[in-house]
Amino acid sequence: MVWGLFPLFFAGAHLNVEQIGVLAAIYPGVWGVSQLVTGALSDRLGRKGMIVAGMWIQAAAIFLVVLNEGFAYWALAMMLLGLGTALVYPTLLAAVSDVAHPDWRASAVGVYRLWRDGGYAVGALLAGVLADALGVTWAIAAIGLLTFLSGGIVLVRMYETLLAKAAARGTLATCPERKA
Repeated sequence: MVWGLFPLFFAGAHLNVEQIGVLAAIYPGVWGVSQLVTGALSDRLGRKGMIVAGMWIQAAAIFLVVLNEGFAYWALAMMLLGLGTALVYPTLLAAVSDVAHPDWRASAVGVYRLWRDGGYAVGALLAGVLADALGVTWAIAAIGLLTFLSGGIVLVRMYETLLAKAAARGTLATCPERKA
């Protein structure tokens, strides 16, 4: 969506190529810098809350794009999208690593990445089909809704993996959730 639909959406809103390029650069820039902090932060705060918050921030950013007009709103949305992705991306990898036995951890992370990366391809196809059927704006909104619902599923279904990892190491007393 970010690399396919957003540029089309912004071009349809009569932004010039330079403005579209800046918006396209804000997202990975914020994501890349922020994940240096969020990855380490998830080791202290836990995984589940950061994943849920990240997905909901991503959804809010997506809705900000479709519900507002103008470069400044869209730049803010791209910053939020980058922050949300930074909360989710390294934290999901850490959650997989938390629950995988050291003997098969590398394979577990590889399987996770296979499904995640396969999701990019399926998501791109779905976004294209939705854009053709409903229009670019509705396709973007639908992806925002799916992102929000995914955060809800994580909230309801996922357990805190950092707590499980601390218990397995015998360091439960130092786990942040244990102190709360």
